[in-house]
Amino acid sequence: MLPHKHIIRLNGSQKQMLRQLKRPGSVPRRIADRARIILWTAEAVPVAEIASRLEISPGTVINWRGWFLERSVQGLSYAACLSDRPRSGRPPKWDAKQMAQVKAVAGERPAKLGLPLSRFSLGEIVLWIKQAGIVTDISTSSVWRFLHHDALRPWYYRAWLFPRDPEFAAKAGRVLDLYQHIWQGQPLGAHDYVLSTDEKSAIQVPERRHPTLPPRPGEPGRYEFEYKRAGTLAYLAALDVFTGHVYGSVQDTTGIEPFGSFVASVMQREPYASAERVFWIMDGGPSDHPNTSPARLQAAYGNLIAVHLPTHASWLNQIELYSSIVQRKALTPMDAPDRTALTDRIMGFQERYDRTAKPFHWNFTRADLQPRLQASAD
Repeated sequence: MLPHKHIIRLNGSQKQMLRQLKRPGSVPRRIADRARIILWTAEAVPVAEIASRLEISPGTVINWRGWFLERSVQGLSYAACLSDRPRSGRPPKWDAKQMAQVKAVAGERPAKLGLPLSRFSLGEIVLWIKQAGIVTDISTSSVWRFLHHDALRPWYYRAWLFPRDPEFAAKAGRVLDLYQHIWQGQPLGAHDYVLSTDEKSAIQVPERRHPTLPPRPGEPGRYEFEYKRAGTLAYLAALDVFTGHVYGSVQDTTGIEPFGSFVASVMQREPYASAERVFWIMDGGPSDHPNTSPARLQAAYGNLIAVHLPTHASWLNQIELYSSIVQRKALTPMDAPDRTALTDRIMGFQERYDRTAKPFHWNFTRADLQPRLQASAD
């Protein structure tokens, strides 16, 4: 039995250990306050005075004196003696079956459940599971916790294209190998180069009815909604995968002739003119169709090898990363007054980018491709 008044006696080393616990920042505030309770009790400070100093109830002081004595005889550290007791917590309100049913609803298309919805929101899920009798009462925050545990976001959708090319893996694998300095199982030589190319077609030249206004304190920049069309342009570009340098040309339109002219402007310069092999990675549009462009380009340049991506695989073409940068930094918002100004901006941006160009850090390899294709099939 414990003494009624919880008499606590401490030697010098014990006092020192408790003083360590009440140092600012060493332990949580509640532990430091409990260490003070024990130290002041050993100094015969009355319960009421301790409670007043710490702004707590006298009952809390008495309880922690008793719990400290109970635990200290068990050989626990002083920090453990002054820690909160394990708590069982409130019993779960919903069982595992109900939680699984909630997640199953969230993983289903609303139309399959007969709902006139394109996607679920938290509120719609709560309404459905109540009407279905899965639960009688539940909050949106509870549903959110269930779904967050399994990273389910039924309100989020993104566009997707199922791989339809029967040779998708083989064609994409060749390109991914080139990014790793490999061609047909053999490492590339010192005089082999890889260029990633694409066309940014039909870039509109909108003549705004009012000049674009720059941002001001508390206000975003503004561009006029109404415009008059002043024609279109096409931007043809090629990225040297291993150096990051970009070559480009602004044309009136796309097609075999503009693309051929652009290829010539690149292949006639060094180091590509005297290279052993120059691999051109391309998507395979009308300008560089896989049925006709390889022979045509090879006839014009004996060291050029056209490598076509499978259908709907532009995400594997590194030039798309550069095109995205151009779109964000040079073409949005589009406020060029005429074709000449837009041409100057595009080529000026290319020159600016090329001064500090570095290759993209590409991590996706052939080994990552098959799991991605399998996930798409599932």
